[in-house]
Amino acid sequence: MKVKEMVEILQGEVLTGHSRLEEEVSIIGAADMMSDILALSKPRMVVVTGHTSPQAVRTGLVTDLMGLIIVRGKQIPSATLELAQQNNFLIIKTQHFMYSCCGKLYAAGLRGADEQQI
Repeated sequence: MKVKEMVEILQGEVLTGHSRLEEEVSIIGAADMMSDILALSKPRMVVVTGHTSPQAVRTGLVTDLMGLIIVRGKQIPSATLELAQQNNFLIIKTQHFMYSCCGKLYAAGLRGADEQQI
């Protein structure tokens, strides 16, 4: 699924990484603990999270994530957005809760790393 399709499904807003809208997302995950993201992420994966600090972007960069989906319409600090923009890191904001995001993306065919092989 292309990033732009994922954004549409989640009624999301792309805040950074606009050039990545045509890229394919094949794996999705969800976590609020950075240690979980570090341990379980796969390259080019997108993670659904409520974590908005710059550390979330740094964690994504060291694990080669494609980006983050920030849930519940949370306000994202400017430092987080600046770091993401500097690295062409995708940040999508949605009003949906984490559970709903996961369900919508799963129903649309995206699978987690435990169900998908890269």
